[in-house]
Amino acid sequence: MKIGNVTVDPPLLLAPMAGVTDQPFRLLVKEQGCGLLVSEMVSCKGLLYNNQKTKELLHFERQERPFAVQLFGADPDEMGQAAAIVETFGPDMIDINMGCPVPKVVNNGEGSALLKQPALIEKIVAQAVKSVKIPVTVKIRSGWDETSINAAEAARAAECGGASAVAVHARTRSQFYTGKADWRVIEKVVASVSIPVIGNGDIHCGEDALSMIKTTGCAAVMVGRAAEGNPWLFAGIMAALQGKEAPAQPTYAERFAMLLRHFAMLAEYKGENIAVKEMRHHAAAYTKGLPHSAQFRRRFNTAATGSDFALICREYQKQLAIC
Repeated sequence: MKIGNVTVDPPLLLAPMAGVTDQPFRLLVKEQGCGLLVSEMVSCKGLLYNNQKTKELLHFERQERPFAVQLFGADPDEMGQAAAIVETFGPDMIDINMGCPVPKVVNNGEGSALLKQPALIEKIVAQAVKSVKIPVTVKIRSGWDETSINAAEAARAAECGGASAVAVHARTRSQFYTGKADWRVIEKVVASVSIPVIGNGDIHCGEDALSMIKTTGCAAVMVGRAAEGNPWLFAGIMAALQGKEAPAQPTYAERFAMLLRHFAMLAEYKGENIAVKEMRHHAAAYTKGLPHSAQFRRRFNTAATGSDFALICREYQKQLAIC
């Protein structure tokens, strides 16, 4: 798949997730075959106020290419200025978030609140496109709620503004992350625009990805929450897209090796104290569905050092070996 002048192969993308898709996680996913990585959400206002923590989200490694930075904001001029700043960091493209459902974003008129104003969508995209030379894409949802499914209209507005592709999370804002994604919305968007459409929602395996592409006609698939604690998911989807046999599911030993490697990378990137706290969430995801996982999730939440975390992992792996 081509997005502007950027080739995305395989047509498989990682969805941006705040607090999850930092550099260590992205690198692990890239190793498993992800075709395009996207940063965590970056605030336009944070960039314009020269906030250092915001700027740190723009950094990426060469091996992460192709790489996109996702911006959120609601003012066309601010979006244009922020996009110009982002371009100086060298990403391959810029994505504009118009799908985030969280109140602190929506209450500022940003994220999925923009679905209520298609005319503003076009202006925001147009200003970003005008300000940079790299491709600009947009991520939207089905609509604000079940009474206002307008993804096709929003996608057309983005295309009119000059967007090179649009990703559609087939849930409404009111659904947040619950319920079933309605892939029929993606199909309608595909029929409404000439730019590539990326489908997102309820992809948990390679068969799901193939089914979405066949059902909707989308050019690529994007995976979000299903990838948490499961970077191997991308290897399975890539195999399906290439018509190859699905790889074997990771063993307990492989799962814990990945968990500990993830921790080591995060500790190097952010420091041990922060890594221990942030890995509590990741550890819960890596061990979801395993025997005795609730008991060990509670223990992970008490870890204070890297040594504590590693010890809990070893003890849990040992217990699983004798189950």
